[in-house]
Amino acid sequence: MSSDGEAMDLDHLHPGARPVALLPARQRMPNLLLIGPTNNGKSMIVEKFRRLHPPISHPDREEIPVLVVQMPSEPSVIRFYVAVLAALGAPLRPRQRLAELEQVALALLRATGVRMLVVDELHNVLAGRGDVRREFLNLIRFLGNELRIPLVGVGTREAYLAVRSDDQLENRFEPFPLPLWQPGAEACSLLASFAASFPLRRPSPIATEEMALYLLTRSEGTIGELTRLLTDAAIAAIDSGEEAINQRTLLLASYLGPTERRRLFERELV
Repeated sequence: MSSDGEAMDLDHLHPGARPVALLPARQRMPNLLLIGPTNNGKSMIVEKFRRLHPPISHPDREEIPVLVVQMPSEPSVIRFYVAVLAALGAPLRPRQRLAELEQVALALLRATGVRMLVVDELHNVLAGRGDVRREFLNLIRFLGNELRIPLVGVGTREAYLAVRSDDQLENRFEPFPLPLWQPGAEACSLLASFAASFPLRRPSPIATEEMALYLLTRSEGTIGELTRLLTDAAIAAIDSGEEAINQRTLLLASYLGPTERRRLFERELV
């Protein structure tokens, strides 16, 4: 039921999200902390979830079921509220005071029917000074209490450390780790999807346990690096006329893994 007693239309929501939407508003809503290494698909997961629950245009208003906000690189409460208003598409007036920004942001979050707030790059909170960090952690707690909607934090291990530094927040956020990819059935399925997506004339025999071990070792287990490696190998396959990703084109690929790139950069500094 909605706040005015009418039954909510949840047809636009993904079936997995409907139970969350049906949760009655309460002081402590369930929150999630999606954590994992950089370049491992966290933001991609968030973007896909946002696309599955797009804004809905009504005659008198815009409804935004899922709002995604990126944590500013230099965290402050004012900059965060500005990011919220920008994500809502609200016009920004220069030199607004914090109290005014807060009231406008809260009013628009309610008016647009936001049912889940996702804060990406949450680890940026650690870039602030100690007092700024505490202020922002207090803000997260305040938003959860005030809006009574689920909050989702997304970031690296540092995001977990930031949340863990506040006992109340740690109790409110359930960590959901996104680990590095490991060889196995899921990795082979992922590689089969990659092989089918490249416009090559010959099949690419990469969806095997042996190839998964090689590719994930070379890319150091993140999906972003794996994408980069396979893209470079696909380019090498076209340039060489091989027209398939195989051992030869993988050796021809110009790709360097994160550790190799770091070592090369450090050598250039000497």
